[in-house]
Amino acid sequence: MKNILVLLLLGFALSLCNLAGKFKNSNSASSGPSASGGGSARSAEHGQPTAAQTAALSGGHEVKWDRQGMSFTVPGTWTELENESKSFVWRSPGGSDGATLNVNISPMGADFPTDASIQAFYDGAKTRAQNGEVDEVKWVEIDGLTGVQFREANPEKPDDFRRLQWLAYRKYLGQVQMINLMLATTGKGYEQHKDAMYGILYSTKITH
Repeated sequence: MKNILVLLLLGFALSLCNLAGKFKNSNSASSGPSASGGGSARSAEHGQPTAAQTAALSGGHEVKWDRQGMSFTVPGTWTELENESKSFVWRSPGGSDGATLNVNISPMGADFPTDASIQAFYDGAKTRAQNGEVDEVKWVEIDGLTGVQFREANPEKPDDFRRLQWLAYRKYLGQVQMINLMLATTGKGYEQHKDAMYGILYSTKITH
């Protein structure tokens, strides 16, 4: 299980490397941290689950990450793997083809340019889409917070991971934070878990 989590986090780290150049180029565009997850000119859709995505959580329950003022609804069969100050992990049954909710918080400096950073994440995801690595990119508002949502394309190898991610910034207890919310499963497990993954994402409640 630890190996699976390491691979998921490694994949995310590699995706961030693709965005580093974008961030450097756009860093000067923002002079201060709005922590709103996006400028006023951005048009974001509301993260609203479909009927199938809602049904996938039927019989589930709300799980709370009290230390970060966040909560999620997960299917009743999911279990907690980690509940730390900056990391929160739940997982479905199903062995290597199960699905995982992995939420990480990264504290930033008070003057961190959140608008430039979130734009860089969006631009980087669009570039990955052009390269065929990502098949969904959009601004999505969840519980009043706007962020970038993107989904990786189906991997060539069915045992490789396919990730659905939402990145946003907030101010919480006087601290600027980046929220990285990732749901993942294998390529061959995606069809089985996709409705629950989107349902969990759009069930997110965030204090900000």
